[in-house]
Amino acid sequence: MLVLEEHSVQLVDKPAGITSFGVVARVRRRLSEVLGKKAKVGHTGTLDPFATGLMIIVTGKECRNAMQYSKLDKEYEATICLGQTSSTGDPEGEITDVSDVVPTDAAVQAALEQFTGEIKQRPPIFSAIKINGRRAYDLARKGEAVEMPERTVTIHALELIDYTYPNLRIRTHVSSGTYIRTLAEDIGKVLDTGAYCSELRRTKVGWWGVEDATPIEK
Repeated sequence: MLVLEEHSVQLVDKPAGITSFGVVARVRRRLSEVLGKKAKVGHTGTLDPFATGLMIIVTGKECRNAMQYSKLDKEYEATICLGQTSSTGDPEGEITDVSDVVPTDAAVQAALEQFTGEIKQRPPIFSAIKINGRRAYDLARKGEAVEMPERTVTIHALELIDYTYPNLRIRTHVSSGTYIRTLAEDIGKVLDTGAYCSELRRTKVGWWGVEDATPIEK
């Protein structure tokens, strides 16, 4: 059970279908009720609405350390759907059929091996990254052209959990700033099948694990 305090770090297990800002709003509302005054609450890194898992929430004076926590490595489990692409890189976008070719197990393993270590990534246009002071997703939703700059990220580990076409399940340990949606799309390009991230769960941030987090409904 979450024990809300004015100056603290809170571990929340975010469900699918709610934004990260929605999680912050719920914690702020509840903490304000506990304190009898408006509480200061922030997050240390967003999760997409379709994604689930660990969010580090900071309250009160601990909000000063939000950037420090956001720079920590993260671990995820993801399901990648092969043969299709999504306009947003996830299930919420427009899905397009690309290929019915079924990659072999060896081809999948070889593709994953290309994405370990230090790699270049171009973040998705539907992201919270700011371009000239405006959120990329706001620009994309208005139909404005968005040029996302490449960035260097590190994939410390990338493990195949299961492959039953079209679903490819992976576990990965990545540096801060890594987009799993982009990783899924890039794997699809290497396999020449197209791909998008259909499920995503963040299991760890730094030394904190989702097993120690409280579901938001509690």
